[in-house]
Amino acid sequence: MVDRVASLEKLVHELSQLPGIGPKTAQRLAYFILRSSKEYAHDLQEAIHDVKTKVKECPQCYSYTEDELCHYCSDLHRQNDLICVVEDPSDISRLESSQVFRGRYHVLHGAISPLDGITPQDLKIQALINRIEESRSTPTPITEVILALDADLEGDTTVLYLAKILGQINIKVTRIAHGVPIGGDIDYIDHRTLGRALENRIEL
Repeated sequence: MVDRVASLEKLVHELSQLPGIGPKTAQRLAYFILRSSKEYAHDLQEAIHDVKTKVKECPQCYSYTEDELCHYCSDLHRQNDLICVVEDPSDISRLESSQVFRGRYHVLHGAISPLDGITPQDLKIQALINRIEESRSTPTPITEVILALDADLEGDTTVLYLAKILGQINIKVTRIAHGVPIGGDIDYIDHRTLGRALENRIEL
């Protein structure tokens, strides 16, 4: 009985390390796994093993893939002259859901955050510069870099840094607009978002 409790406590502890999972949620998940069939536990273990052994970074955009290139990099119907820079691989699926962007992607794997010890050298920024430079010897060189980073302190810091660095290599740099969401009520919009909306206003 002691061993079983110790194992359960260890599972709760490990689950609580997941982002967004607090101690109570971790405990509920642990008890769910404990009550589940051995087949489910085996499938879960196998899924975790597979994702750690089979999934790797795409050598071109640094998203995740099990193949030589990810789905977006291997798609011959996408535009090669446009590249959208995101913080995390999960951001790509959100942008793809808009069904508007048909260019390529580049994943930084984070944002500049001096307080957390994350510097430009820790991100895939040099790889982005190399990618732009190498494209200039191809029939369709990269002509524009779109920055789709979070509108927070870290995202803003990274955007300013990238704008400066990319400006030195003569490339057009844009950032996705931020402001009042579609269907949003101005009465409930915070002042920072309203400020961004005014800065990003467009002519009608």
